[in-house]
Amino acid sequence: MHIKSRMMAFGGLALALCILFMALGSVFETGTLFFLAASSFFVGIVIREAGMKLGLAFYLAAVLLGFILAPNKFYVVTFGAMGLYILAVEGAWRLLAKSSGRARKRGLFWVIKYLVFNVMYIPAVFLLQGLLFSRELSPAVLAGALAAGQAGLWIYDNAYEYAQAQIWTRLRGRLLRPGE
Repeated sequence: MHIKSRMMAFGGLALALCILFMALGSVFETGTLFFLAASSFFVGIVIREAGMKLGLAFYLAAVLLGFILAPNKFYVVTFGAMGLYILAVEGAWRLLAKSSGRARKRGLFWVIKYLVFNVMYIPAVFLLQGLLFSRELSPAVLAGALAAGQAGLWIYDNAYEYAQAQIWTRLRGRLLRPGE
């Protein structure tokens, strides 16, 4: 497999920024979710620029490097879940793009998004209550945590789509100029 040097340099820069944002989540505790989300957005950027194979390699490299360099390993696990969600969603989008029926695609895409998220989130909430919340939750609070996760997914997914459509589209022309 031949990889262009420009794409390798871009991947390295994206990986460095990804790890930097992951580490900044530990430095600025109030912005931890913001920095981890921004860090995970690089997984999607690399997938859209270089394809699924390099995106998967980037994701694995970011998780491994995060465990080596990031001060808080729990944040690396959180980044891993966010990055895995983006990896699965981008893969699903590519598979759906090959099929026909635009109206069905959008609805099916949202079903896949919520399915992927809930396969990761619901077991984590039930099995890791002591770690995530420092105690067992009452059924009402547990239901609230599950509902809050669904709202959080909606916010995260919209932020990701905005970052891809608006922010990365503007930066892309400045960073990845063809023919230079």
